[in-house]
Amino acid sequence: MGATGTILVVDDDPAICVVVGEALRRQGHRVKTAASIRERSALMESFAPDVLITDVMLPDGDGLDGVADILATKPDLNVIILSAQNTLNTAIRATEKGAFEYLPKPFDLNELTRAVADALGTRQSADEPGGDVGLPHDGLPLVGRSPAMQEVYRTIARVLSNDLSILVLGESGTGKELVAEAIHSLGQRRTKPFVAINMAAIPRELIEAELFGYEKGAFTGAHARTAGKFEQAQGGTLFLDEIGDMPMEAQTRLLRVLQSGEVTTVGGSKPVRVNVRIIAATNKDLSLLIEDGRFRQDLYYRLNVVPIALPALRERREDVILLARHFLERAAQEGLPRKALADDAAQLLMTYHWPGNVRELQNLMQRLSVLSRENVITGDILRHMLPMDAVPADYAAPTDQLAHAVRDWAKRQLGVGLGQPNRALHDDLLAVVEPILLQEVLASVDGNQIRAAGLLGINRNTLRKKLTDYGLDPMQLRLND
Repeated sequence: MGATGTILVVDDDPAICVVVGEALRRQGHRVKTAASIRERSALMESFAPDVLITDVMLPDGDGLDGVADILATKPDLNVIILSAQNTLNTAIRATEKGAFEYLPKPFDLNELTRAVADALGTRQSADEPGGDVGLPHDGLPLVGRSPAMQEVYRTIARVLSNDLSILVLGESGTGKELVAEAIHSLGQRRTKPFVAINMAAIPRELIEAELFGYEKGAFTGAHARTAGKFEQAQGGTLFLDEIGDMPMEAQTRLLRVLQSGEVTTVGGSKPVRVNVRIIAATNKDLSLLIEDGRFRQDLYYRLNVVPIALPALRERREDVILLARHFLERAAQEGLPRKALADDAAQLLMTYHWPGNVRELQNLMQRLSVLSRENVITGDILRHMLPMDAVPADYAAPTDQLAHAVRDWAKRQLGVGLGQPNRALHDDLLAVVEPILLQEVLASVDGNQIRAAGLLGINRNTLRKKLTDYGLDPMQLRLND
């Protein structure tokens, strides 16, 4: 896993402290939290952290104030700044104060744990061909940096410290059970069982016996008393997958259990007290089922206390390549041949519509790990593995399109400029292409110059000079995004 250290997390949002603290502890770090600058100052001396993670907007002042003074007395300390406001201005201030990293809220939890690893000097560069980079999993079940997933992460953080019922909504294959597992493993019930049951996979006549248990002789084949899923999940979390497929009679009994907190087995008469957190999930529109009389409205309200809507993979295309490389790495860890993803294959994955969502992408990467004889998966290999109608026949990867555009531009310039020996075509091309690249990269990271410089592979000072040279205003770029 790499070296561990002592981490101080400063944020006045208890949910963020909980989710960040638990994630870092899972990495083996010692973690303490504070909710104000005053508490931060006290712990800086008594706890002596290796890494300081601090919010900017704190109850007793600006979290950036004092960072420069702290670093002056503790030069080996690395500071990671979090903020939900004034992304661009705060990023610049964070850099000027000497911060190691700046992450705008809502941040990707995996990105934060990776930044901590970087700060502790543990990050290892990827040794795979094809441009693969460090993977974001870090032991956590959810992967993705898209805005849609950031909203999911934010909601998860809000529910970890309570036992409210949750309804996870999303198409098949989007990872609804992973969300339930994340809430359980990061929440206060993590030391107790996580029990899952899929309503669509159980015969209708057996659902009540599976959920509530049964007594010996309750029906043919019931040779001994058997605890149901509620009892098995005692003290922990019960995940009711595909709740929209639950028969009406079972819905009525489930509602009684949720109201009373007691389960009576099939064939039994003595209720058993149960204490479980309920997380339900469905790929159906429950409101339509309610209108058709196939789902109880009162049960819906009991389950839908906190809804979490999972986006389809086609709605978070910026996560496709990240997920693909994550699944290839996981396949390698499970003993399959290690594969890397070439750039043209990565771009091809982005064009596909993914009707099976993340599960389809995972299956494809596993299949490629087994069947592909090459160490690097190219676009040609991928094209044979995707459905025949998945990619247009005239598809050209963006790199190919760019190459054709540059070739056409060069021919036109040469056709009219052969009589001008000092034309400086190289500079002319850069003047056309580079501003567009800078604008798009900055827009993709919401104006964060630190992250933009990293994506471009250049120094932050170099980026600032280029912006000045081209007359580009970073704040305007962000506002126009």
